[in-house]
Amino acid sequence: MTLTLIETTAILSAAGKAWLVVRTAFTPLEMVAVVFTLINVWLAIKEKMWTWPAGIASVLLYLVVFWRSHLYLNAGLQIVYFVMSIHGWYEWLHGGVNKTELTITHASARMWAALLSAGVVMTLVLLWLLRLTAHDASLPIWDAVTTAFSLVGQYMLNMKIVQNWLIWAIVDVIYVVMFIDQKLYPTAVLYAFFVFLCVKGLLDWHRSANASAS
Repeated sequence: MTLTLIETTAILSAAGKAWLVVRTAFTPLEMVAVVFTLINVWLAIKEKMWTWPAGIASVLLYLVVFWRSHLYLNAGLQIVYFVMSIHGWYEWLHGGVNKTELTITHASARMWAALLSAGVVMTLVLLWLLRLTAHDASLPIWDAVTTAFSLVGQYMLNMKIVQNWLIWAIVDVIYVVMFIDQKLYPTAVLYAFFVFLCVKGLLDWHRSANASAS
């Protein structure tokens, strides 16, 4: 089939517009952050210590990405992640019995109640602070929810609690919607993939915890 000049021009125009969208959406900084975050999560699932240096690189990159997108709480969250990554690195190395490596455990009912309550309180406090100080903030309610419960999930990950993956899966679903809204498409795709990784992490850590208990 032979294309007419008009059809050829239309195809080339559409291809040019598609390339413009891709070039605009996929910034180099965001792509590097995506790579480091993928490495970080995969190593965490495999219980590898190198998850922490990869995570530190990731949070520093996303600090810039989120700030540029006016997601101020999630930008500030990266600073907290930096500190918590150092804490998690130490806990994984020396948080077990007699300063040995930490082993995977399940969350008790009391721990669930305490952590979920802390998440709700932090959400309300962060939402109040955001509305008070950042009038141009994007998606303030969901920014506060994801920030608060990301801290809960990160603490549980630091302490090698199996159910951290459940918290992360829920948070990541919300993040996907937020990032699409902010046109952070590579990060939205990344966090959609994270939901799958969270399910894998939950299953793998559950088996590991049961093996350690037996």
